[in-house]
Amino acid sequence: MASETLTDIDEIVHEPTQSAVESTNVWAFMQAHDIDDYDELIERTTTDIEGVEASGVDWFWDELVDYLDIEFYEDYDTVRETETRGVTRADGTTVEYDGPQFTDWYAGGSINLAHNVLDKHAAVDSDRRNSVACLWEGEDGTTRDVTYHELHRQSNKVANALDARGIEQGDTVALYMPMVPEVVSILYGCFKVGAIAVPVFSGFGVDATATRLEDSESSVVFTADGFYRRGSEVTLKDTLDEAIDQAATDVRSAVVYERTGTDVPWTEGRDETWDEAVETQRDEFETVELDASDPSMLLYSSGTTGKPKGIVHTHAGVQLQCAKELYFGFDVKPGDRFFWVSDIGWMMGPWTLIGNHTFGGTIFMYEGAPDHPEPDRFWEMIDRHGLTHFGISPTAIRALRKQGDHWVEEHDLSSLRILGSTGEPWDPESWQWFYEQVGGGDCPIINISGGTEICGCFLMPMPTQPLKPCSLGGPGLGMDIDIVDGDGDSIADTNERGYLVARDSCPSMTRSLWSGDERYVEEYWSTWDDVWDHGDWAQKDADGFWFLHGRADDALNIAGRKVGPAEVEGAAMDHDGINQAAAVGVPDDTTGTAVALYVVTEDGVEESDDLRGEVRELVGEELGKPFRPREVRFVDEFPVTQSGKIVRRAIQARHTGEDIGDLSSVENPGALDAIDAAR
Repeated sequence: MASETLTDIDEIVHEPTQSAVESTNVWAFMQAHDIDDYDELIERTTTDIEGVEASGVDWFWDELVDYLDIEFYEDYDTVRETETRGVTRADGTTVEYDGPQFTDWYAGGSINLAHNVLDKHAAVDSDRRNSVACLWEGEDGTTRDVTYHELHRQSNKVANALDARGIEQGDTVALYMPMVPEVVSILYGCFKVGAIAVPVFSGFGVDATATRLEDSESSVVFTADGFYRRGSEVTLKDTLDEAIDQAATDVRSAVVYERTGTDVPWTEGRDETWDEAVETQRDEFETVELDASDPSMLLYSSGTTGKPKGIVHTHAGVQLQCAKELYFGFDVKPGDRFFWVSDIGWMMGPWTLIGNHTFGGTIFMYEGAPDHPEPDRFWEMIDRHGLTHFGISPTAIRALRKQGDHWVEEHDLSSLRILGSTGEPWDPESWQWFYEQVGGGDCPIINISGGTEICGCFLMPMPTQPLKPCSLGGPGLGMDIDIVDGDGDSIADTNERGYLVARDSCPSMTRSLWSGDERYVEEYWSTWDDVWDHGDWAQKDADGFWFLHGRADDALNIAGRKVGPAEVEGAAMDHDGINQAAAVGVPDDTTGTAVALYVVTEDGVEESDDLRGEVRELVGEELGKPFRPREVRFVDEFPVTQSGKIVRRAIQARHTGEDIGDLSSVENPGALDAIDAAR
């Protein structure tokens, strides 16, 4: 969406009632601190406070600990300390950083995630002990309820199993697991012993899995024989075996959970069944007390721009960020049932678990495909289980919208209270469909954007705010976010499109990268002094609503003018016959770069030269003739990451015949063959 097209989404379509506003958690926080409105809330939590030495960022993250009842074993001395650190570059020179790049949050304090998300709820005197922590449904319709008491016992068994296998504080443990309840106990078991959990997407193939095993140097891996997807068994163990053989690391133990009962290859002396390795352990374990800055997880970025990055998250940082976002942004309350379509290998998996379980909430977990046995699987589960929160990517909604309204209309979705989305920019039509057809025109869409790098959000609406289609509300609480031009000067209030940046750190910001400080500062802090460059194009309109326009590094520079792929794609999808679009830049003798546009048509729409011409003309009319696609090609699907982001660099490389680079982030590599065949 170019700046001039913001008028297409300028209408406020969601306006919460005053009674709805006053029922929210964020409203209660505002009243407790004499904050009158949203603008004052953002100012109070992100900028300097008059008459107070501490910044609003420091004040908020300090205040949050007691307000959300986050328990530390030992109180921290100060909310944060800035560390001066010298970083040696590849050329041998050393650069010293003493700004927000290296920050020690909750310095001097000790904590463990497992205590706050599990132990205190499972205590004998807790009223959450017998509440459901995880409500699970398999693709075959099988359901399981796991209480906090049961999850606590299972996590203790995992912790004892890890201890018995020599896993100590700081060791890495990989989770190459399907979405079954046991994955929660594995994650929390790792937290309990002080190990660093390394979630790996269950849809990854050999190369992607091997890359993560090798980089993390995990010596213990949890996996399963397989899982179910669209009625078929998908095997995991054989893929893991090949990945272990390929990775230059020593996996001493592979613990295999039986999900399908399929015979799997077996390596004696290394492989162990779940029943042998875990179920035989004691169900008591004393959670290890850890420094607030000790690592809890190693999450790998989706890698849309190159080799995946190992993101290092701390116990205190990820605890506070996830809890804050679920409590305020998603307004979690006792009795809620929270479902986010995700995998444990994407940050939204741990984010969902940690954020909800901090407050003793119930998460819903689903194993299979969204369209099996019919395209209404999600709507049917929301109806049957009375789910209150539903989060999904725009790409997935576009695909479900394509199936037709009747699949939604057959189900009662009145239990829904809040919708969520992330992963990529929306198009207005799909956003509106999600809001009206799924949310009944009543549920706010909490459209969030941040990243694996912070296990949270830079931008996030509050449920107290009015919403325009596709908007992201504004900066998250405690997040000093801005939009800048190429010189690093703020242009947020000029309503121009610019680069989304953070002017300060936050507790959950990655503590460098697993591969070292040099890549960390180069990736995020090298564009402007003491400013985090997130790599997205953003814009704030005249009414204060924030919007995203896709990745800045995907920019198309055509005849000296830059346009984001999302703008071209949005214009193409304005055509009634186009369901999805992906725009990439290709060499052109005249303009330097031209647009190549790949599209997925709506059901029943013929792929024809006439349609190509109509789409080209429509883009030209909306964005100007220089941006009219040089060619339009038809495909059935795009290569996407597990978070639903289109991997445009892979499409571009296939189109131009260039080296495609690392493909470990692509969930559906078969889609690349379709790119080759598209005409």
